[in-house]
Amino acid sequence: MGQLAGKGALVTGGSRGIGRAIVKRLAADGATVVFSFLRSDEAAEQVVAEVTADGGKAFAVRADQGSLDDLSRMFAEAAKHLEDGLDIVVCNAADGLPVAFEDVTEDVYDRYMAVNAKGPFFIIQYAGAKLRDGGRIITISTLNTRMHAPGGALYTGGKGALENFTKVAALTFGHRGITANIVSPGATDTELLRSANPGDTFKGLIALTSLKRLGQPEDIASAVAMLAGPDAAWISGQNIPVDGGIWP
Repeated sequence: MGQLAGKGALVTGGSRGIGRAIVKRLAADGATVVFSFLRSDEAAEQVVAEVTADGGKAFAVRADQGSLDDLSRMFAEAAKHLEDGLDIVVCNAADGLPVAFEDVTEDVYDRYMAVNAKGPFFIIQYAGAKLRDGGRIITISTLNTRMHAPGGALYTGGKGALENFTKVAALTFGHRGITANIVSPGATDTELLRSANPGDTFKGLIALTSLKRLGQPEDIASAVAMLAGPDAAWISGQNIPVDGGIWP
């Protein structure tokens, strides 16, 4: 029996990268996990198959985090699969490709803020209404809210809003034993990182990191699992860097 046996979890953006690792880890710890994905049915089905093969339970729902209609449908689907209740909500999905400041249009701005700020706000609102007492809200931010990069204004702007939403959620829902925390990954070896930095060897970032390597998705999932578990009941309103000890 894992530490999350009997728990129900909802994870956004769970078909690849950090989200995939989070889904697999929470399921391995005993939770039944519903996760959203946007594009690849094949990738989502593979995650479900891997979790099932390991004896866990996972269900995939296609949903765009930037669409409130999609989020409402995701919540309804999650409720069907998590009949015993919802205990953990992980807001992970994001749109993170760089956009030069001078190239930002109103449509681009609205899309990034919908995915990285507006959608997450309403996911947290839903979590506050539906989580059982003692539940967990965990949001995934980025080290780039403190180490800014060219082209990252919209991404870090949305993530900065997410961090503040999470801290207010900790104050708002704490009387029910619900915790709300932020995990801020460092440079993590994912498809998103490499597509945003084509051809980069990341030697400069690695040199700034105490542990002298890129993070792996499983490193982030371990931090999320810790916050989701019983040993984190006295941790709330915190932004936890999971970055290998990077020094700006």
